[in-house]
Amino acid sequence: MPSIVFYFQVHQPYRLNQNFRRDRFFQDSSIKNLEKLYFTEELNKDIMQRVAKKCYLPANKTWLSAIDKYKKEKRKVKIAFSLTGTVLEQAERYQPDVIDSFKQLAETGCVEFLAETYYHSLTSIYGIDREEFKEQVNMHGRLMKDLLGVEPTSFRNTELILNDSIMKLAAEMGFKAIMGEGIEHILPKGKTANHIFSSKKAPSLKVLLRNYNLSDDVAFRFGSGRWEEYPLYADKYASWLAATPGDCINIFMDYESLGEHLWAESGIFEFLEHLPGELLKYDKVDFKTPTEVVDAYPVAGKISIDDFSTISWADDRDVGAWLNNTLQNISFVDQKFLEKPIKKLNNKTLLQIWRMLTTSDHLYYISQADAGPGEVHSYFSHYKNSIEAFANYNEIISDLTARTLMLLEGK
Repeated sequence: MPSIVFYFQVHQPYRLNQNFRRDRFFQDSSIKNLEKLYFTEELNKDIMQRVAKKCYLPANKTWLSAIDKYKKEKRKVKIAFSLTGTVLEQAERYQPDVIDSFKQLAETGCVEFLAETYYHSLTSIYGIDREEFKEQVNMHGRLMKDLLGVEPTSFRNTELILNDSIMKLAAEMGFKAIMGEGIEHILPKGKTANHIFSSKKAPSLKVLLRNYNLSDDVAFRFGSGRWEEYPLYADKYASWLAATPGDCINIFMDYESLGEHLWAESGIFEFLEHLPGELLKYDKVDFKTPTEVVDAYPVAGKISIDDFSTISWADDRDVGAWLNNTLQNISFVDQKFLEKPIKKLNNKTLLQIWRMLTTSDHLYYISQADAGPGEVHSYFSHYKNSIEAFANYNEIISDLTARTLMLLEGK
């Protein structure tokens, strides 16, 4: 029977001001006021407070209770989180008790906090040097140390974006493990995602792959009345996990699935409350964090993912969720172009603004995917359509570009 690795991504972007075109003529447009001009504080505050009430606070309370219940047992309840810098900044501004609840989780000693790009960005696929990617990962590491007193040893890239170059960089930065999507075509022959792997290009780096079927049973199918397994109770799900062959079952999902996407009325919190007890009825099942699990089991094979075949956990499990159409690619190129000129200015305010614009969500909203993926994009987006999302992003990043180039010319 396997070890269960629960990992949750916690993220909120800074959403853009959809009235930017009008507001730039009527509001203070000086550099010190750009954040207010480019981003919509009212919407960001509203969403942060809503998600905190529906997800972060009750879900953290549920996990804290489970950890406390089994803290004196040999088999403890353990989980892992990746908290982006943008969600923590907004929590500090609008809902500080969320920060307090994550600090409580950190103090239990049963929770691992993973490394991530501070701005949940696409900088890992910028190009050869990836300096901005490394800077954002280091920024995030300092935040984890300052806020929670932890130093991450495992890495989770934005939306599980993964290839050989990213794995090599993660190893060079000193990480022991990295997370990925358990797509069949990257697996060694005869293996499932339920094992520990190593990177072919960086053998010291261990690779944990998401069991996407069992993860999505909770994240996407739990509340679906049309699903043949509905309703999903904790004892049934525990029996599935316990019966799954392999060394580890990696259950990775967005934290917002709990309470926000799956409302409390769906029974999701009762499910979580009972799940640890149901799992621990099986003698050989235990909980491990990502760093613990890679130390506990042997490597079952090597993983190699060509940079031209980069994977993720979104849409078709590639980078198409952000780079599948012309408008997305224009936005991505404009975003990348600004890195060097804006850093030449040595202006902390403008650099921070640009980094907020590197958040992957901005390009995610510009997707023109149809069918199932299209529905997911629409659900997360606050725009009417992808054209509106592109226009808003294009206007703002063009304004920032113009300001940057004019300031450089004046130097």
